[in-house]
Amino acid sequence: MTRTVIESKTKTVVIGFDEPFCVIGERINPTGRKKLAAELEAGNYDTVIKDALEQVACGATVLDINSGAVFTNKMATDPRYADNNFVEPPLMKALIEIVQQTVDVPLCIDSSVPGALEAGLMACEGRPLLNSVTGEEERLELVLPLVKKYNVPVVAISNDDTGISPDPDVRFAVAKKIVERAADFGIPAHDIVVDPLVMPVGAMASAGQQVFALVRRLRDELGVNTTCGASNISFGLPHRHGINGAFLPMAIGAGMTSAIMNPVRQQEMEAIRAANFLMNHDANGGEWIRFAKVLEAVDGGLSFADASAAASQAAGGRRGGRRGRG
Repeated sequence: MTRTVIESKTKTVVIGFDEPFCVIGERINPTGRKKLAAELEAGNYDTVIKDALEQVACGATVLDINSGAVFTNKMATDPRYADNNFVEPPLMKALIEIVQQTVDVPLCIDSSVPGALEAGLMACEGRPLLNSVTGEEERLELVLPLVKKYNVPVVAISNDDTGISPDPDVRFAVAKKIVERAADFGIPAHDIVVDPLVMPVGAMASAGQQVFALVRRLRDELGVNTTCGASNISFGLPHRHGINGAFLPMAIGAGMTSAIMNPVRQQEMEAIRAANFLMNHDANGGEWIRFAKVLEAVDGGLSFADASAAASQAAGGRRGGRRGRG
């Protein structure tokens, strides 16, 4: 059975077909978050710390760290800040160091800049997930040697030099190409986590069906784990969390094993917890029962984040701080 192992300093998370769904928290990402980007430009990491704590309390077992910030004020006085190759490597290092001081979970290093990927790999304790490689020839030649050098798993995104194809067969072929090229570098298929690319269902009515079929093929034919940007399915639509909450269990039923998503959303996390139970990935329903107590606290007036944090602190006290699998 395919098992993708990622690690922090003391915790191990396994992504696999017979494992609970892996929630990769997406919040530490300045893209589209002007307030966070401004804080990072000023060297302020308060929101990063808050996001790290909240996401882990709410159920993320891995945190995605994205360094794609635009430092507008610094660009005005120093043209070097217009270059992501200058900005992202030191920012990635700083973000990872701050997050590792705050929480002990495996990390996903997320950047389009190879220098930032390597800076993250050098700063990470344990065995992170690298995000990402595509089927573009230049990207394969830049990223796969890093994956091999640091012996880490990598997210493989199913687009190439021709862009993102609306044809799911083409996206499968790109994923297969990446798996085969990785093998040429000595990288095993169990260290490839494929993102088959979720299209917005509002723009393509068959988007959900495409993803479910692709995930089954990736599992059955390539034997690889899968992930996605879960909220893409509902892009541009009203009441997005309802759509996301329906999509995630259906994707899990089709064989998807992880998603990059916002774990601070109650509706999506409730759907995932229930799906884990229904897929027999929650022994005796223990996690569902613990999660139900969080929902009871929400019914009593707490926010989902506060209720989750309180439950997490109580559980930490009962465990006495033991180290173990995430």
